[in-house]
Amino acid sequence: MPLLQVERVSKAFGGVRAVHEVSFALEEGELLGIMGPNGSGKTTLFNLISGALSPDAGRIRLRGHDIGGLA
Repeated sequence: MPLLQVERVSKAFGGVRAVHEVSFALEEGELLGIMGPNGSGKTTLFNLISGALSPDAGRIRLRGHDIGGLA
């Protein structure tokens, strides 16, 4: 079971899609980098994973527990 699993997560602000159907899995001990230009949704994705924002769609799981709606 992955430590962190992000499945088809999306977030929009008005008509702007900040994050659209992002998916990845992170195993314990694994490192992952998120790269992209300014305005590509990196901070929004981090805020979704940390619980500062709730996703509009998709699931975020930590050790198998859904944490996507905790904001």
